[in-house]
Amino acid sequence: MNIAQLILFIPSILLALTVHEFAHGFIAFRLGDPTARNMGRLTLNPLAHLDLVGTLALLIFHFGWAKPVPVNPSYFRNPRRDMIWVSLAGPGANILLALITGMCQKFMVISGIIDQFSIPHLMLAFTVFINLMLAFFNLIPIPPLDGSKVVGGLIPLQYLAKWEAFERIGWIVIIGLFFFGRYTGVFFFSPIFKLSRLFYSLFTGEVTLF
Repeated sequence: MNIAQLILFIPSILLALTVHEFAHGFIAFRLGDPTARNMGRLTLNPLAHLDLVGTLALLIFHFGWAKPVPVNPSYFRNPRRDMIWVSLAGPGANILLALITGMCQKFMVISGIIDQFSIPHLMLAFTVFINLMLAFFNLIPIPPLDGSKVVGGLIPLQYLAKWEAFERIGWIVIIGLFFFGRYTGVFFFSPIFKLSRLFYSLFTGEVTLF
C-alpha cells in the first residue's frame, strides 16, 4: 500500500472500527447495560475507540484492532443470549454500512456523479471492502473475536469453562496465524478475503479492485 492509498485507507478503517464498537455498546445499552455509556464509549467519535498499539499495528502490518467496548453481562436479563446479540451487533453494523455505502457508490457511478477510477470512488470502495473484511473476520470463532462470544452463548454449559479458558491464548493463535501466512504464503484467512470480494460485487455491482 503506497502513501496515497494509505491516506484514503485511514478514514475508511476509522469509520469501520468506530461503527463496529459503537454498535456493540449501543445494543448492550438497549439491553440494559449502561457501562459503555458511563465510560464515554457510546459515541461515534473515533478517538474514543482507538487503541494506540492496535492502530500502529494496523498502519505497519495492515492488521490491528480498536479498544473493545466494555460490556457487563450482569445487567442483562438473559446474559448468555444477550451477549450473542451484542457480539453480532458489531459485524452486523459493518455489513449494513458496507451495503449502504455500496448502494451509494453504485448509484453515483451509474448516474455519472463520480468516475469509476476517481478518488471519491476509491474511498467508497475502500469503505465497502474494509467493512466487509472487518465483519467477516470478527465472525471467526476464535477468542476474543465476536464469533467466539456467539459460540460461548450457544455451547452447553459443561463446556463453557474450557471455552473461556481458550480466551487466554486466542490472540496468540490469531497473531500466530497472521504472521505464519505473511511469511509462508499459506493464508488461513484467505476465505475471509474471498467472501469480502464476493459481497463487494453483490453490493456494488463491480469487481473489486483489491
